[in-house]
Amino acid sequence: MTEYVQKGGLQIAQELYDFINDKAMPGTGIEKDAFWASFDAIANELAPKNKALLAKRDDLQAKIDAYHTERKGQPHNAAEYKTFLQEIGYLLPEGDDFEATTANVEPEIGQMAGPQLVVPVMNARFALNAANARWGSLYDALYGTNVISEEGGAEKGKGYNKVRGDKVIAYARNFLNEAAPLAAGDHADSTKYAIDAGKLVVTLKDGSTTSLKDASQLVGFKGEMAAPEAILLVNNGLHFEIQIDATSPVGSTDAAGVKDVLMEAALTTIMDCEDSVAAVDAADKVVTYGNWLGLMKGDLAEEVTKGGKTFTRTMNPDREYTGER
Repeated sequence: MTEYVQKGGLQIAQELYDFINDKAMPGTGIEKDAFWASFDAIANELAPKNKALLAKRDDLQAKIDAYHTERKGQPHNAAEYKTFLQEIGYLLPEGDDFEATTANVEPEIGQMAGPQLVVPVMNARFALNAANARWGSLYDALYGTNVISEEGGAEKGKGYNKVRGDKVIAYARNFLNEAAPLAAGDHADSTKYAIDAGKLVVTLKDGSTTSLKDASQLVGFKGEMAAPEAILLVNNGLHFEIQIDATSPVGSTDAAGVKDVLMEAALTTIMDCEDSVAAVDAADKVVTYGNWLGLMKGDLAEEVTKGGKTFTRTMNPDREYTGER
């Protein structure tokens, strides 16, 4: 049986009350009593308005139901139906032209074109997967999908197929040529990537060096300038990272030591309380709010069992680069 705490005119489930006080509130600078008093005032102000809106909705629905019940089996008369909806206030007269403006919108939502995920926040594993989907391997994505054909011995199979892998690498090089073209030459002919005086320097197989056609596409790098382990580039507001490791299985077969191209993929995620599961009672809300709090603080973790192995899934760490931006 649920236990409740009385705060002003509110009755709060004990577990929800404890979560807000003990986990959500610390660090906000808001006093507990001030929070509950303000929440009580807001609830008392808005509850009657919300009740009136719900009553209006029920009234409209009842009238619409009655309209259709009375005309059961009759042909639909669109003009008559529109007039009816106007008479009951469901349809209102068209207003004057107007413009909607926005301000203080995150660039990732308002300006950058990229995939958006929707995930039930009540499932910590799904929420973590979605948060970590911000970055993804282009090589893995290409290898496992039909973007790369299986013709010419390039079948997926269970193990690594070098023929298919070579096709993946060639496709990725073409992507680099389109998204971050060189001033001269081709990324497929690169034998070394380096940073010099804030610019990307690419050595080609003929011994010549070149740089980016648009130098502003270089955002930053990781590691040493003469031998970076990662180079961060940008195109149309989206970032991608050339990963370099000549000791890795893939990088050891690449003339420039490139092991992968990491792509900025799912830019934003809707953490939904009612997508696959519904947060209804206090216990559900404590779970969903707790997962959201963990995402905001960066400490959300979930024990996962997969393929007979158990491990703890957490949010990927922040990506750090050296650069002028």
